[in-house]
Amino acid sequence: PLSGVSLSAQPPGGQVALGDRLVLSCEVAQGTGPLSFSWHRGGSGEPLGTGPRLELSHVGVNDSGHYRCRASDGDSVAESVPVNVTVLGERDHRAG
Repeated sequence: PLSGVSLSAQPPGGQVALGDRLVLSCEVAQGTGPLSFSWHRGGSGEPLGTGPRLELSHVGVNDSGHYRCRASDGDSVAESVPVNVTVLGERDHRAG
């Protein structure tokens, strides 16, 4: 079975400036067979991407939130601990 699904963010801590690049990487410590990945933010059903990496080239104000990756080896599914992505500088672009 799958175990040890971890998520790492670049920049570290998931704090990214508005318009900068955010890269999330999903790693699996143990798993057999071909792995498939899906990325989710918050409670959204549609995956943001499939693959071990999720790259947001120009982060916008709507990109903040909790991201998590889900790995599957065909038999079992494991989910990473969510990473809280914070977009810095968004308050400067919001009216009021």
